[in-house]
Amino acid sequence: MGQQNLTVLTEFILLGITRHPELQHLLFGVFLLIYMITVVGNLGMIILTKMDSRLHTPMYFFIRHLAVIDLGNSTVICPKILVNFVVDKNTISYYECATQLAFFLLFIVSEFFILSAMAYDCYVAICNPLLYNVIMSPRRCHVLVGIAYLYSTFQSLMFTIKIFTLTFCGSNVISHFYCDDVPLIPMLCSNAQEVQLLIIMFSAFNLISTLLVVLLSYLLIPIAVFRVHSAEGRKKAFSTCGSHLTVVVVFYGTLFFMYLQPKSPHSCETEKIASVFYTLVIPMLNPLIYSLRNKEVKNAFHRIIK
Repeated sequence: MGQQNLTVLTEFILLGITRHPELQHLLFGVFLLIYMITVVGNLGMIILTKMDSRLHTPMYFFIRHLAVIDLGNSTVICPKILVNFVVDKNTISYYECATQLAFFLLFIVSEFFILSAMAYDCYVAICNPLLYNVIMSPRRCHVLVGIAYLYSTFQSLMFTIKIFTLTFCGSNVISHFYCDDVPLIPMLCSNAQEVQLLIIMFSAFNLISTLLVVLLSYLLIPIAVFRVHSAEGRKKAFSTCGSHLTVVVVFYGTLFFMYLQPKSPHSCETEKIASVFYTLVIPMLNPLIYSLRNKEVKNAFHRIIK
């Protein structure tokens, strides 16, 4: 009897961001603009930090990898959204959905650990300036980034393989605008609780472990700053990590808003808005924050132009 409900899925239907057809053309223009700014901003940051020798420091090494992650995260999501705005049926093939999920998890998990590595870098730069070059050696920077990529790749492959080796039954409609693990879980016929438990465990570990590093770093930084007697020295110390602190507040603030809100009939739409923010808007804002608030980046840009 149960076999009657089993179907071999070849594609999924994405509900998209909005169900109002009159908004499709407007949203297409808005998201196209967001994606263009994201590509130009993050590519520019990658090129600047690679070409200018004065930006060959640990801080800009992490910024370059953050730009790679933001560019990848946006590219995994946005082009498919743009296509869905101009076609009548918002579908995604089975294997395309699995690929999108794998790369989305790879980039979003990597961002957690890159941001925590950047917080540690800020802590060392302000609290141990004399030993900074020793502690944040090129080897250690590569190890921190390598661990982030290896762990996120492991987690991405684990969840993608677990979900897409199980059988889907019932509806093939995903109540989201991209393939995420959470909306795919209710569509599984069996072992859904096991996968859901793993998602909760790993998500909690990713959030708590990286947030602890960030909070501890930014609790110790003010203590070191206030020991500086000159106002100019304190201002320089705060400006060193001001951009990163802004990025951290926006990123974690969005996640807390999405996951800590009470469930309601409108929570699905609210989650979509929050998802748009951390998958598309934040990757656009990050290079702007680091360029507009950073004199070294501005000077490097002028040197490259000349």
